[in-house]
Amino acid sequence: MKKLGPGLVTGAADDDPSGIATYSQVGAQFGYGLAWTMLFSLPLMAAFQAVCARIGAVTGAGIAHNLRRHYPAWLLRVVVVLLLVANVINLGADLGAMGAAAQLLVGGSGRLYTVVFGIVCILLETFLTYARYAAALKWLTLSLFAYVAVVFAAHVSWEAALRGTLVPHLVFDAPHAMALVAVLGTTISPYLFFWQSSQEVEEAHRRHVRPLRLAPREAASELARIRTDTIAGMGISNLIALFIILATAATLNASGVTEIQTSSQAAEALRPVAGPFAFALFAAGIVGTGLLAVPVLAGSAAYATSEVFQWVGSLDSSPRGAKAFYATIALATLGGVALNFSPLDPIKALYWSAVVNGVLAAPLMAVIMMIAANPRIMGRLTLPFPMKVMGWLATLVMAVVTVGFFVI
Repeated sequence: MKKLGPGLVTGAADDDPSGIATYSQVGAQFGYGLAWTMLFSLPLMAAFQAVCARIGAVTGAGIAHNLRRHYPAWLLRVVVVLLLVANVINLGADLGAMGAAAQLLVGGSGRLYTVVFGIVCILLETFLTYARYAAALKWLTLSLFAYVAVVFAAHVSWEAALRGTLVPHLVFDAPHAMALVAVLGTTISPYLFFWQSSQEVEEAHRRHVRPLRLAPREAASELARIRTDTIAGMGISNLIALFIILATAATLNASGVTEIQTSSQAAEALRPVAGPFAFALFAAGIVGTGLLAVPVLAGSAAYATSEVFQWVGSLDSSPRGAKAFYATIALATLGGVALNFSPLDPIKALYWSAVVNGVLAAPLMAVIMMIAANPRIMGRLTLPFPMKVMGWLATLVMAVVTVGFFVI
């Protein structure tokens, strides 16, 4: 765990309660039929997150900062506004799911738990030092392994599971296409791009490592660390997502439950099918992954906004020294809490969050690839050919997915 950092946390944060709902729905609706998407998306996800991490490590600045310095101001404003909208909606969905899961586990008011979780996340992100906070996030990734236990508590048909995982099963109809769009859109998300890039900058400051463009002798070891960290993080992320699909396929789909809209509904539906142990693990996992994902969503919004306005923006700074940065974290999180008290349907909110992410993802990925290939920005450490191929392939796949989202 000591050698892993931003990549591990970024990957784990991708399995947030909203993502859990998506993977649960895929498993419930299609059984093992779309399990292969986790293997398919892994190299694309790992390659692109490594590109984002490389930009942070080489330039010593996050993605928004590099956009501000080298591209038109209007582009940065559009990107950050869309990111903020999508993140606040995702925060609302995740905090609401955490509150509902806590209500399932211990009773009481789900809305009250939502408020408490929001306040706790703000306080931890604001008042813990970066070193302690980063360590806490790393250990929270262990909450993901609740879903490994759920799989072994269920009666998985391992032959069917292996076939569904290793052999792509393509069905050309609207439900399968929409599920594919949802899975890839959940797996490759813009807020993760900003978070991991900025976290590499934070890590470099903590370890007193200069931007690699200015210290090329350190590049080989640092880029190897980033590669290992990112592959491990994205590998764990997709492995857990695969286990969620397998668990809901073996229980919900097998018993005829094919419609799940939220992660807490998935947990509740598991109780009569897989027993109280699997139910409790699934619900507890929602709370644990939410505690990990909420700070990442709020933090990525704060990093991007700070780089737009050139504020002091670092989790290593004191609240007094970075008031605007921490205020953005608090406002984004409280905005998410407030959505749970609005008449807005949470399922429709998630749909529109996916729309915004879809509009943002592919164009942003193209710009990120141009940044990473630009020697004026990256010096001699522009992308090697294999990373260029995988990065542009991921961008192309997301462009196709985005078009599919609007066409289907």
